Amino acid sequence: MKGSLERARQSHASGVQATAAGHPTRGARLLRTGLFALGWADVPAARPGAGQWSPDPAAAGLAGRLLTSLAHAEAELGNSRFGLRLLDEAAELLTADDRGVLLQQRALILMRAGRSAEAVALFDRAVPLLGHGRHCEVLARTLLNRAVLHLTAGRVGPAREDLGHCRRLAGRHGLPLVAAKALHNLGCCDHLAGDIPAALSAFELAEDAYRQWGAGFLPVLRLDRARALLAAGLAIEAGAELDGVQELFRRQRLSQDHAEAELTRAVAALLAGDPAAARRWAGRAQRRFLRRGNQAWAALAELLRLRAAAARPAAGAAAARPAARAAAAAELADRLVALGLPIDAELAGWLSVRALVAAGRPAEAADRAATLPARPTYSLELRLVGRLGRAELALAGGRRSAAFTQLRAGLATLQEHRSRFGSLDLQVGVASLGVELAEVGLAAALDAGSPRLVFDWVERARAQAFRIRPVRPPPDPQVAEALAELRQLRWVSRQAELTGGREPAALRRCAELERLIRARSWQVRGTGRSSAVTGLRAVATELDQDGKAMVTYASHRGQLIALVVRAGQARLFRLAGYAAVAESTQRLLSDLDALAGRRLPARMESVIMRSLASQLDALARDLVAPVAAALGDGELVLAPTMALASLPWGLLPPLAGRPVSVVPSASSWLSARRAARAEPASPPGPAVLVAGPGLPNAAPEIRELARIYPGGRQLVGAEATVGAVTGLLDGASVAHLATHGHHDRENVLFSRLDLADGPLMAYDVQQLAVPPRLAVLSACDVGRSVVRPGDELLGFTAALLYTGTPTVIAGVSRVPDEAAVPVMTAFHRARVAGAGPARALAEATQARPLTPFVCFGEG
Repeated sequence: MKGSLERARQSHASGVQATAAGHPTRGARLLRTGLFALGWADVPAARPGAGQWSPDPAAAGLAGRLLTSLAHAEAELGNSRFGLRLLDEAAELLTADDRGVLLQQRALILMRAGRSAEAVALFDRAVPLLGHGRHCEVLARTLLNRAVLHLTAGRVGPAREDLGHCRRLAGRHGLPLVAAKALHNLGCCDHLAGDIPAALSAFELAEDAYRQWGAGFLPVLRLDRARALLAAGLAIEAGAELDGVQELFRRQRLSQDHAEAELTRAVAALLAGDPAAARRWAGRAQRRFLRRGNQAWAALAELLRLRAAAARPAAGAAAARPAARAAAAAELADRLVALGLPIDAELAGWLSVRALVAAGRPAEAADRAATLPARPTYSLELRLVGRLGRAELALAGGRRSAAFTQLRAGLATLQEHRSRFGSLDLQVGVASLGVELAEVGLAAALDAGSPRLVFDWVERARAQAFRIRPVRPPPDPQVAEALAELRQLRWVSRQAELTGGREPAALRRCAELERLIRARSWQVRGTGRSSAVTGLRAVATELDQDGKAMVTYASHRGQLIALVVRAGQARLFRLAGYAAVAESTQRLLSDLDALAGRRLPARMESVIMRSLASQLDALARDLVAPVAAALGDGELVLAPTMALASLPWGLLPPLAGRPVSVVPSASSWLSARRAARAEPASPPGPAVLVAGPGLPNAAPEIRELARIYPGGRQLVGAEATVGAVTGLLDGASVAHLATHGHHDRENVLFSRLDLADGPLMAYDVQQLAVPPRLAVLSACDVGRSVVRPGDELLGFTAALLYTGTPTVIAGVSRVPDEAAVPVMTAFHRARVAGAGPARALAEATQARPLTPFVCFGEG
């Protein structure tokens, strides 16, 4: 018997360890082996209705502990009811000394089944019973699990307290896996409190510990990291993370975690603008939760399905449809309250209010809104939805001013959230969280017919990342090492391309390194401060000083609008549909790319030229002709929207030869103007003139420019390394880079310019302490940007503007080699003669009318 007891104890220890490490199938098998070792007549099967058995009385305590642990493993495999039955069996075998263990295990099963209130009560009873030496590990796990329940209910303070106690116990008693879990959940506390950089930093530390002590928990960590990325608006990145973990959960038979991953995937789809996919994912999750008997999580999946239904286009929908949603959401809100999920219940309540407004029943909506609690909350989503619901309610009651108050407060909350991020990636991504606020505000401003209101609203809702002061991240050896390897591999891949080959392994490794560098950048904290929104009067005054006019383009419900500001006045115009203009823009860029640097058959060239002329005429007709009479004849400042951000405006016939500056927003233009006028802390450095590899005309171009800038620093050939170039860019008066460029749409922060030893990336530009006053990128299409929701820009040119460079000259399509040297020479001669960048570019391109250079920024 002694040998059997020892084998059973070993099986128990191994089974507990396997389950704790995220492998419940193996854990259950080991625990059953322990029961067999005790001579049981019938070991329970993983289903209700298993047979009865009687252990040897001498082994009763050990059998009870085996049953208790097996109950947890079975519950993790989706057999919660059976797990609770096993605990009933164990209760008859355990001594009073193990009562706390039994209570916390029952609480854990109830917690995983979504019965939060019952679980908290049992954890509270268990904690005092576990405070002695033999059960210290169990106490640490109990505190950990109670903290998770506090987090689910939004109680961050009590969760941090339990996790702190848990970490101290884990440290004293040598429990590294428990300590890793506590750190992981402290990251979840940071996420809930809105500190996403701190959350991601904690997750990275926990990941290192899991790799050493419990690799089975890595998928759960990735799930929580995806949730944090969603809180920063990075739906695509979160979706990729989630797609990678679902198969892992399936293999481990972790049905609860699998269902949670599906539900989070639904959130990512909804944020990415795909409500149909969101409903499918949420439906899968709901069915999986119901199979587990988890009513709370099934209700959360139902809430997401209702949100996705509400996001569907309303065109053609009958009034009964939002009314039905309102009733379903109200019923769900009551259910969520009963399930102990007050924050989610309030979200459902606001969904009901908004559906009633959409159904034309504002009085009922107001009555329902009055029942919702007005209390502080950590939930950013709830705060934004509450502002949106109150605004729609005010608009339905004809109280436009009250609606704007709510909408502005919502966007101010979002901007405060954005200002906590040091990463441009996250600052830009946050805009997707405020899309509905922006749409409702713009619609209300247009309905009012007030150009001032439209200007105010557009400026509050677009390119808000430019309002945040750039943050230089501290030195990071891991990032430095990754960047060095990335540069080398990019150089290797480029050499292979030039000889007609490919390096698949190098490209795969490049993608891994880029993910690592981005993830590290997400952990950088912001300053918590941002500049004020610019008013119409300030912009109009600045424009009048130089006789300029500004046109701000925006899109509302598929139609373009234009707001013209000139001579102290603002006028509003309604233009063509956005889709047709975006298609013409794309065709124009394709035609320009096809013509650049190629010898084409005469017939093909003729076809392309006719297409190009047709697109230019269409764009001029749709974008310029309707506003032409309001523009005057001075310089123009254009703030485009979406695809128009990459349009070569100077090629449009009505704008040929006219100085044009393209800006992200009126606010960013005014900030750049003021920065350009400000006295620098130290005199600007000399001109920096760089010729990259692989361009036959680059060195002659730089030699020609050196005559214009006799004191300039030339970097040609092997001298044009990344280190040398970045060192000279800091504080330069002019930076001219004649290099091959690559606009990377899939990973925009790694758009790059080729140098002698590898690429200079948009990521590198963000590290500059004092950006150049004027940057000129004379080759390829690095003037293009990826435009995210809220007209937030990402790309190489955008990176320079974000860093503080007032003006950037860059091409938005391929630049013909034979055009670059004469155009750039003429541009710089005009600049030295005193012309502003926009005017100098307009003059320089007169003789080369199809050169796709654009003046971005202050101009």
